[in-house]
Order: sequence, then C-alpha cells, then structure tokens
Amino acid sequence: MLGKFVKVRVTSPMNTFNKRFGYRYKLNYGIVEGGKTHKNTIQGAYIMGINHPVRNFDGRVVAIIKRFGGRGIVWVVAPKSTRFIVNDIKAAIDFAEGKNGYSIDCLYESSCGAVVFRKENTQKKYLLIRNKRSAHWGFPKGHVEPGETNEETAIREVLEETGLNIKILPDFSQKSEYTIQGKIEKSVVIFLGETVETAYEMQREEIEECGWFTYDEALRVLNYDNDKRILTQANQYFIERKM
Repeated sequence: MLGKFVKVRVTSPMNTFNKRFGYRYKLNYGIVEGGKTHKNTIQGAYIMGINHPVRNFDGRVVAIIKRFGGRGIVWVVAPKSTRFIVNDIKAAIDFAEGKNGYSIDCLYESSCGAVVFRKENTQKKYLLIRNKRSAHWGFPKGHVEPGETNEETAIREVLEETGLNIKILPDFSQKSEYTIQGKIEKSVVIFLGETVETAYEMQREEIEECGWFTYDEALRVLNYDNDKRILTQANQYFIERKM
C-alpha cells in the first residue's frame, strides 16, 4: 500500500486532547476511506506535512505503522510533494505510539556512504564491499541516524562495516536514487573518504566480503551503473586536482 493515494476523514484534528490515553494530537488523525486490505483493517491514519487542523485530506501513504502486540496497523499519509524518512515519522508519531512500540515500513529511505580510498605508492586503491543481502559489490553505506549529518553517517557506517577510519574530502558528493522492489524510493549520498589504514575488519553480521581494488578493477567489479558513475566522478576529482 506504500505510495497509494487515499482519502482521510479527520476524526481527531491537530491539538485535540485524547482523554482516554492522555495526550494531545500533534498531527491530524482520522479514518481512511476504504481502509481495508485483504489481511488487515487499517485502524486510522496520521497526516504529516500539514501544520493546521483539517477536516479531510487527500494524500499519499508514506509509511505503514505496525503496532506491537497485535494491536493493528496505522498508516501515515502526506502530500505528494513531501518526503519523510523513518526518523521524521518516528519523531512525529511517538507522542501517541511510542509507549507501546511499533515498527515502520517507509516509502522513502535515505542513506549515506563513501568511496573509500587509500594511496599505495603512485596509485590509489578503492575499498568495495559485498553485503549478505546482495551478490553485488558496492560502497559502504547505511541509514542516517537521528541527529546525524550526512557526513557523520558516512563516517560511522564505514567504520561499522569495515573498521576503517576515514576523512571526508571537501567538495565531493554524489547522489544515487533508485527503487527497491518496485516500491521503496531510496536516495543515497556518497562522499569521498580517505584512509591511511590498510587492514579492514568486516562487520560479519552484514558484510560477506571486502576487497581493495585499483580504479580499473573496481569499475569492472561494480555492478550498478550509478556506482560506476560515482567512481568515475571520484577519479575525475583526483585528475582535476592533480592528486
């Protein structure tokens, strides 16, 4: 149902006090018209991206909230022009859902990572990883955590996945956008990170294999055109700066 356009009839406008549970609604909340799937009845929907009380709303389902303990499903609906990731949604709905726990399936995902390189004599070596969820080689990356900048996420994810400390080089970032399984819209920002360390230590829970490659080797090993483009841009960065 992610990405579906629905109509919401608001039953609890923003700032309404819920006497039963003792909180004030920070978002408009209501009933989804036809809110029933083949398995579950949708118990309601929070509306994000609107900062005033409304009676009715047409929008896009950007998240599915699965309440722990078999307490049902709630949707998060927002205007088509807006983009909210898991951290945004969690911060917005915790006033009502945080006490009893939930999981989130989100339409949008944001990650950050880095083209990791080190200098070896007169050439550069690039670190690529192959994670356990995919047979493809790529760059270390991961989801943005609350309160992090994109650069901080890239540095943390590289360290967690490979054990390498990196320094982010200035004036280089590339964005890769693609769709996962035809429904999750993912945006990844890739920086350029230098390390002086040679020995990596894989995060074995997630990473299947790591390796150092020359530029030409890395181009051959990378599977996705977006990754090849980013590596080519990184190489051009070095050429322009005579590094």
